[in-house]
Amino acid sequence: MEELMLFDNQGNLISKAGKAVVKGDLGTRLCALMMLAGAVLLIGGASWFGTQSLTWVYFAAGLIGLGTGLCYACRKQYTKGLIFAAAITFAISLAYTASIDYILKLDTLGTVERKMEIDWTTGQQVENDYDHSFKILLYGIIGVAAMILTSLFCFNALGTSYRLILQRRCGKPVNNIMQDLRSLLDEKFHLTLLSLPGLGVLIFTVMPMVVLIFVAFTNYDSKHLPPSKLFTWVGMENLFDLLGSAQNSDFAYAFQKILSWTIIWAFVATFTCYFGGILLAMLLNSKSTIFPKFWRTCFVICMAVPQFVSLMLIARFFGDMGIANTMLSNLGVTGLLQNLGIISKDYIPFLSDPTVAKVMILIINFWVGVPYQMLIATGVLMNIPQDILESAKIDGASGWVRFWKITMPYYWSVTGPSVITSIVGNINNFNVIYLLTSTYTTLDMSLAKVNAKEMDLLITWLFSLTQGDAANYAMASVIGLVSFVICAAFTLVSLFRMQRGGREKAFG
Repeated sequence: MEELMLFDNQGNLISKAGKAVVKGDLGTRLCALMMLAGAVLLIGGASWFGTQSLTWVYFAAGLIGLGTGLCYACRKQYTKGLIFAAAITFAISLAYTASIDYILKLDTLGTVERKMEIDWTTGQQVENDYDHSFKILLYGIIGVAAMILTSLFCFNALGTSYRLILQRRCGKPVNNIMQDLRSLLDEKFHLTLLSLPGLGVLIFTVMPMVVLIFVAFTNYDSKHLPPSKLFTWVGMENLFDLLGSAQNSDFAYAFQKILSWTIIWAFVATFTCYFGGILLAMLLNSKSTIFPKFWRTCFVICMAVPQFVSLMLIARFFGDMGIANTMLSNLGVTGLLQNLGIISKDYIPFLSDPTVAKVMILIINFWVGVPYQMLIATGVLMNIPQDILESAKIDGASGWVRFWKITMPYYWSVTGPSVITSIVGNINNFNVIYLLTSTYTTLDMSLAKVNAKEMDLLITWLFSLTQGDAANYAMASVIGLVSFVICAAFTLVSLFRMQRGGREKAFG
């Protein structure tokens, strides 16, 4: 029993499979040998037998599937063994035959460009048998991922085979197929619930991210756009170009400016809304406030309006020829500012001057974001123990002291993690920046060359790099990769420091 518990608590699938081969019986080792022979044949078969006939693929898949099935059949789980043998054989045959041509070309991403040739049998022009670099990359990665997943199933089968041996030694019964199925609705129900979401995350999150990472190491841009052109691997060149010297690279120059603004924006936008929401909630909860329900409803209505609608209207309102400039001009404010030398044009550049636009964006974001934070703050502040506040008031603590020593620590202990997600969300806040500055054209030629603007965040710059005739998908992927690393590192460090500081226990 102790050996079974030690095996269950052992590391990963690979280490368990290794232990099964070393300490298992002859049947387990025979299964491992069959799997190994099939894997070697899959890896070297293309160079040994070519790809004209794929009989060797089916033979290799059969070896691996048979080895997997025997892991269960040797333990008298015949039905389960048959199912796994058929499933693994089918999966490997399908995945490998569909992707082998792409996998073999992953090292170059294709060598034959698309062109028109004359078909001498018909006398008409037809397309040649060209390579499509992106298909090679995508389907090649999918094929490799399928092979890795299949390997994990094989390792799991070896580990399970040895575990069943240990179960028999301990006198514990071995489940049949019906008992295994019932367990998926009982003690293993959590695996059943997580299977579909896990598959969705794998397909729609992990795989696109893996493809994005690989694209970052290519020269995939408008000059190398499949199917008419091929792109290929360039190694770390894009990363060095982005993170290099601003004097030598327009991308590095733009990245440094945009990254600094992105960080400033993320923290200022987050904490202005955060503290603004707290103060607004406290004001509405104050007994001296008249008609608090009315004011709270007004702010909720503001939040209920779709954000993109509000932002598009605001962008028009504060445009160079918008309502705000028209009203200020009629009131003489614009002329006064011209006479004072503050502005040089006959309108106030609310969203057309980079510095003024950044301030306006922060103010507009504050107006859009405060109602949401106000609702959160209202719920949290209502749960602050009133006896603590009353005791502090009796002891002579001022309102400011009560706020910083009692209200804020309690509020932070509850909302701290959401602040971290808000900062990360603002780093990737596409709507506010894009909808307010979509009509702006930069005068900085170094930024214009790389499709960037002074008010861009990393996420909006990434989007701009995928648009137009000067698209650069490889550099957009590098920016996405760098942005992911920044967000992940910030989140992990912040949560670690918050947990280490014991914030969640402060009012436990």
